[in-house]
Amino acid sequence: MRRAGAVERGTESGTRDFLPEGLGRAIRETAGAVAALLDGATDPAAPVPGLGWTVGETAAHLALANGLMAELAAGQERPYGDGTPQSLAVANARSLTAFPERAAEPLAAMIVERADAFLDAVGRAEPDRTPLTPLGPMSIDVLASYLLTHMLGHGWDLARGTGRPHMIDPVRVGLCLPFLKTAMPRVAVAPATLTARYTLRVRGGETFGVTFTDGTAEVLPGPPERSDCTILTEPVTFLLIALGRLGPWQAMARGGVRAWGRKPWLAPRFPTLFKAP
Repeated sequence: MRRAGAVERGTESGTRDFLPEGLGRAIRETAGAVAALLDGATDPAAPVPGLGWTVGETAAHLALANGLMAELAAGQERPYGDGTPQSLAVANARSLTAFPERAAEPLAAMIVERADAFLDAVGRAEPDRTPLTPLGPMSIDVLASYLLTHMLGHGWDLARGTGRPHMIDPVRVGLCLPFLKTAMPRVAVAPATLTARYTLRVRGGETFGVTFTDGTAEVLPGPPERSDCTILTEPVTFLLIALGRLGPWQAMARGGVRAWGRKPWLAPRFPTLFKAP
């Protein structure tokens, strides 16, 4: 069965997949861009600002995560925490302890090879299967969006750690939205007293709604009725805020965010209602 909005295309291996147009290419190109960041990175012990990991640890985590995603796409069961940020942090620490490789060159090769393995597995997967991921069940196309989002987040980290340009752009951010919208209710930490209606607009891209009813988050395909606050965000800024790499006040100071509506003061609070894993 073919998903609405998906694009059927041939792959190099002659199989078919049903990812949204451009997503497979973005995964391959992002893996290659991450590998390029590591090219010539001679100090794996160099710190990554704001992350708590070194360049080598971040690259090792990416190699491990790409392998995990490839196995999930291939139909294997890989328990990895219980979906909470705390459990995922513990799982990350354990996996890094068990995997000592920190050199840039082999890790760059693994990141690319395992991204390719993921796409090969997707090409052979049943399109209606829903693997159990570290953040709960997801369709294959949302899992692919998850992989891209994860690589872009840590690609940003590695760019900061190596002093090189990052690879995040508006097209790639748009391809991350299926995962981000799926994950939002699962990582919400809003107080039980909160009831609010937000409209989120990604400049040049999608507009959707996020509502909170007694602290429970719901993502809507369009703006909610009687929206309290509309937030317009530049795409790269949107992703960095969503992944906890940029604070709302920093983003506003840079001109990356605008807000208006009946209750515009709700805008700076919005990112604090989620805990990025």
